[in-house]
Amino acid sequence: MLPITVEFSGGAELLCGNVKKHEVELPKLDGKWQIRNLLVWIKDNLIQERPELFLLGDTVRPGILVLINDADWELMGELDYDLQERDRIVFISTLHGG
Repeated sequence: MLPITVEFSGGAELLCGNVKKHEVELPKLDGKWQIRNLLVWIKDNLIQERPELFLLGDTVRPGILVLINDADWELMGELDYDLQERDRIVFISTLHGG
């Protein structure tokens, strides 16, 4: 098991039953857990409605900022980042209705 924290804010939490913080234990994989695997796991286990507002293909939709331990995921390898024990992954929606 791989314990990590997954957080949603800026409206993204509405897709997860309005729960912002999730302490999760990811099941063991044959290989390493990467962000690309985590996104599928989130879609299958945390997203309760309208997954198309979170994912586009195999990545997050434009307008969702992803932070890995408070650093922009673009600096960390994006989908190829290897998750580590106790990582904190935050998804922040920058899109707001008007």
